[in-house]
Amino acid sequence: TMKYMKHIVTTFILSGCMLAACSEEVVLPGADESQYETRNELLGYLTDGQGKHQFTNIDFRSSGEVAFRLNTTQATTSDCAVSIAYDATALEEYNARNNSSYELFPENLVAFPEETNIRLEAGKKQSEALQLTLTSNGQLTPNTPYVIPLRIKVTSGHMTLAQGEDTHLIFVNDQTGIPDADKGNGFKVFSCMEVNDTNPLNNLSFTLKSNGKLLTDVLILFSANIRYDREKQRVYIKNNNNIQALLDNHDKYLKPLKDRGMKIILGLLPDHDGSGLCNLGTETCKAFAQEVKAMCDAYDLDGIFLDEEYADYDNYYLYLNTPGFVQPSAAACSRLVYEVKKAQPDRWNIVYAYSTIYSLPSIVEDGVVISSGNFVDYGLHDYGQAADLSYSFPGMPKSNMGMYSSEFANSRYFASENNLTWMVENGYKSHMIFAMDPNRGNFDYQQLPAMQRIAKVFYNDELVFDGKKYPKDWE
Repeated sequence: TMKYMKHIVTTFILSGCMLAACSEEVVLPGADESQYETRNELLGYLTDGQGKHQFTNIDFRSSGEVAFRLNTTQATTSDCAVSIAYDATALEEYNARNNSSYELFPENLVAFPEETNIRLEAGKKQSEALQLTLTSNGQLTPNTPYVIPLRIKVTSGHMTLAQGEDTHLIFVNDQTGIPDADKGNGFKVFSCMEVNDTNPLNNLSFTLKSNGKLLTDVLILFSANIRYDREKQRVYIKNNNNIQALLDNHDKYLKPLKDRGMKIILGLLPDHDGSGLCNLGTETCKAFAQEVKAMCDAYDLDGIFLDEEYADYDNYYLYLNTPGFVQPSAAACSRLVYEVKKAQPDRWNIVYAYSTIYSLPSIVEDGVVISSGNFVDYGLHDYGQAADLSYSFPGMPKSNMGMYSSEFANSRYFASENNLTWMVENGYKSHMIFAMDPNRGNFDYQQLPAMQRIAKVFYNDELVFDGKKYPKDWE
């Protein structure tokens, strides 16, 4: 686990398969009706192509598509239908509730089908899909989230929309005209870098021969810390000197990666002071979620990576004598991740599936049960592990489950060709490499071959290393 590296070397998203450029068949998951309380009344709700509700995220170039289905908590006894429509007031309401300022995606760039009712036949619990098409006018600011606000209304049948399900926001990132790291088949490589020692620009040195795209799709800066200020009685994010140097020099160290289409994620890790990801009370979670949003806003970050280690809960027992804390549990972490998703639904929540947060339970909000797959975008396994995470994060697609994570620093875990082939054959499309650094002694005989295997198995391509090795050049 990453603990061995600490002192040595640190709404949600639709996959690329939802974009028009994807050639794979899209398999739509069934609706998770366990998200809702069991009642006598018939409750309806929309889900997108990954089974998510309330929020959808799309990155697209030139054009994109998103499909919706109507679901009910029990089989209907008569035909039911809902209508969907672009409604700017839905975004106004959201911005007012959340003190946010998201802008509208132009209505004229959204193509609805001629029939905007989604119909559910009697005796069924899920409808056929209704599909929206998005196009780019080339004038929207890249890497800036715009929102398509949808209003949902029941038009026929004895059905009531579940609470909070009368609107759905689609967060759109129009990346037309800028380079991308997407290789077209949905696979994503997460480069989690111990930046106390390593320059993140090293990700620029590894590309695919056929198209020149970067091997890695996501950079995780490992790691900032969650800490408790006892004097001010607040939980806050503490960046060490190395993290802060990279953030302060964003244009030098991070923008070149973003310009090539990589996402930049900030790691969050406890720091031995009794506070952590699993012991914050609900109001503390809400306040810390705003701290997370402020940090991501300030440094143009694309989300957070949560790793639950080093909290030292048993040395402090904050929940016994400190307001705002609760007894450590996975449920408390669920609440935190949920509040972060509410605060910034356009950004990713990535969970390191390890220790207490290997599995996150559902959240109950306004009487509605929301499974963790709705607010955790990616779950990345500990090194060498490959168990399916459907039970851990219900509703998360297999493509977003990270298997056989590799640890490049201590020469302990490198995914084999068989491991990677198993992922391809079973539909798992996320893989993490930790502490990649071409300046380290094992680069030629372990790190480079490991990345060559990834290029070969995931992309049927050849890895190109341009020979450039970026040193750590900040204090």
